[in-house]
Amino acid sequence: MKQDRDLEKTYPTDEFIAKLRRLADCLENGEQFEIQIAGERIYVPVRATYNIEHEREDGAEEIEFQIKWQA
Repeated sequence: MKQDRDLEKTYPTDEFIAKLRRLADCLENGEQFEIQIAGERIYVPVRATYNIEHEREDGAEEIEFQIKWQA
């Protein structure tokens, strides 16, 4: 069993765009998406679900693009 993990990593705009583009390409082609985050390779299965979350609190706003699946 994998250890619990909760982290956030900031990327320069061009790297963020490249990751989003690779994700979009995988989704369009019905392929598994792979990404490395903080030294761990993550394999996102085709069956994953995708949602967008918006939060507003204390004058700050946040949009999260979320990908969820069961191991």
